[in-house]
Amino acid sequence: MRINTAAVATIVFFILSGAAVAQGAVRGADGGFRQMYQVAGPIGAIVGGAIVGGLAGRFGGDRRQRFHDYVAKQRHDSYVYDRQVDIGAVLPDQGVTFYEIPPDFDARGYKYAIVNDRTVIVDPQSRRIVLIVD
Repeated sequence: MRINTAAVATIVFFILSGAAVAQGAVRGADGGFRQMYQVAGPIGAIVGGAIVGGLAGRFGGDRRQRFHDYVAKQRHDSYVYDRQVDIGAVLPDQGVTFYEIPPDFDARGYKYAIVNDRTVIVDPQSRRIVLIVD
């Protein structure tokens, strides 16, 4: 039986690509769990792990770089925040500008902001940082 090398290479590529995205989701879920546990206790940890894990998966691999490039081209000013930029931090209700995330990043309901020269994904209702995209 003869195996087509191109077919095998394609299958391996897709398997490894999926593993990379999954790894981003797992890492994001763990980070969200830990950060939100400190902010909101056990219930916050469960919710934070689910939200951050899902978003981290959407912004994993080459999509993270594409989003970073997209944001850099927009040339938005950075908001100067007098606190540490962390997942779970709540941004002030004045002064910070939230921007739309393009639909191809599948982050409906979230916006992004530039805070202390870092790109953050924010829940606009609570103004809470849910993901940091560096």
